[in-house]
Amino acid sequence: MLVYNVTTQHHMAVKKAFSPYLVSLLFASVVWAAWLVYTYPEHWRIFQDYWQISVTMIFGSIIAGATSEGGGAIAFPVFTKMLHIAPGDAKVFSLAIQSVGMVAASIAIIMMRVQVLWRVIVWVSLGGVVGLFIGSVLLAPVLASDIIRMLFTVMAVSLAFTLIRLSISFRLNHISMPEINLGEVGILLLVGVAGGTVSGLVGSGIDMLCFSVLVLLFRISESIATSTSVILMAISSVFGILLQMYFLDGINPQVQAYWLSAVPVVVVGAPLGAYFCSRMHYLKIRYLLIALICLELGTSLWLLDFDSTLIVFSISMLALFLTIMIWMSKAPFYARDSEQECL
Repeated sequence: MLVYNVTTQHHMAVKKAFSPYLVSLLFASVVWAAWLVYTYPEHWRIFQDYWQISVTMIFGSIIAGATSEGGGAIAFPVFTKMLHIAPGDAKVFSLAIQSVGMVAASIAIIMMRVQVLWRVIVWVSLGGVVGLFIGSVLLAPVLASDIIRMLFTVMAVSLAFTLIRLSISFRLNHISMPEINLGEVGILLLVGVAGGTVSGLVGSGIDMLCFSVLVLLFRISESIATSTSVILMAISSVFGILLQMYFLDGINPQVQAYWLSAVPVVVVGAPLGAYFCSRMHYLKIRYLLIALICLELGTSLWLLDFDSTLIVFSISMLALFLTIMIWMSKAPFYARDSEQECL
């Protein structure tokens, strides 16, 4: 009887441990099956014609699931700088592929019971819908492509500053929002509008901005802020691609082909990234992100044609973002003075 009970408990423990991965595997299997039916009989032809996209999103999806950067944070610079794809197409692709990959990563996060801040997600997402409209409808048609490319670089550099700031100073962190009153709601809505506007231009950004605000201003644990930003980017991507499909110009055939070449990759890569994030030391993830952002900055300085307008825009936006980041990092409003509930 004792052996039976031990064996039963062991089987139940194994089943409980593997259940989150079974759900992710089921979602990936459904997506793969739908992809195979839709692309029949051109499965391998799609990979052969657009293998660069597939390879890019192997790395992009894993980074997206493991960090506060969405897959578009890898796709957008590679597409616009190395593959010479128009920023508008790169943005639409980023939103479309994240609506699959980030959703897959979100399912893995939820099923693994990783802690997230749902109230933050709700308020930032509401602001993000407004921001997506501003970025996609009002600003995208009038901004030059190099300005849009550089805006992404500035956003990424701001995230790097956040990570460096975390590396050089020790602070006590919260494991939940200290409080959400009218003032906090206003901040989260503003973050959503600003991040959604950037996402409407480059396909990513609301996740990076929300992560920075959570860890710098609200002193939220980095791991919790990361998982929260992943789910937030998934929601923003779904809204963004629906806006593109039903209210804007839709998805052109070329971007559809890019998307089809990446879907089977990201639906597996993003949950793997979420799994790695739950197992890797946060410092390794942090240093990886900083290295990627340094590469992004270097390629922007090398490849973009800087005229006076782009120089003024880049310096002004970088100064604005860094000023806000520095202010948040020094703001005392949500500082911890006790080790209770500290991560």
